[in-house]
Amino acid sequence: MTKAQQDQPLQISGVVITNDSIPQYVPFAHVVVKHRQRGTMTNAEGFFSFATLPGDTIHFTSIGFKKEMLVVPDTLSEKEYLARIVMKRDTTMLEEVTLYPWPTPERFKEAFLATNVATTDEDIAMRNLAIQELKERAEAMGYSPEEIQDFAIMSRQSDIYNYGRYQGFDNGGTAILGALSNPLAWAEFFESLKRGKSD
Repeated sequence: MTKAQQDQPLQISGVVITNDSIPQYVPFAHVVVKHRQRGTMTNAEGFFSFATLPGDTIHFTSIGFKKEMLVVPDTLSEKEYLARIVMKRDTTMLEEVTLYPWPTPERFKEAFLATNVATTDEDIAMRNLAIQELKERAEAMGYSPEEIQDFAIMSRQSDIYNYGRYQGFDNGGTAILGALSNPLAWAEFFESLKRGKSD
C-alpha cells in the first residue's frame, strides 16, 4: 500500500458483543482511536461506525468488561472494514463495607439513649396486667403485694446498678420500670423466692 493510500480514511463498522455462552450486545461502549482525539460509542444494539485510517489502533472499553484492542490492517484495498469485537467480563471483588448512619459509636450511643419510645395504650394495658398478676402470685404465696414489690425493686435496683457500672448504661430508672412490667421476670423471681424459702 502506498503512502497516499495509507492516508486515505476508511469506514470501519462493526458490533461489540460479550464472550458469554449466549453472546449479548454491549451497548454504549467507548470506541477510541489511540493517539487521536476521535472515536464514537456503540448504540443500544452494540453497533458502531466511524472513519479511521489504516494502521490505527482502536480501544474498546466499557464498565464491567476488560479493554479490547483492534489494529486496523494497513493492507486493505477496500474503503470499508467490518469488525466483530468480543469483550470479556471483568469481575472485581470488593471488600465488604458496612455503612452506618452515625459517624462514630459514641454518636450512636447518644442517639440511642436519646430515643423517645412512645407508650401506647397496649403497653399500659400489658403493664397493668403484669401488676395484677404480681398481686395474685403474692397472695397465693402468703405475702402482701407491697412486701413483694419492695423486695423486688431493691433486688432489681442492685442488679441494674451493677450491670450499668460495667456496661456503661445510666438509664436505670427506665430499666427498672421495664423489668416490673415483665411477667416472665416476675415468674422467675417467685421461683427463686420459693427456693430461698425452702432452704
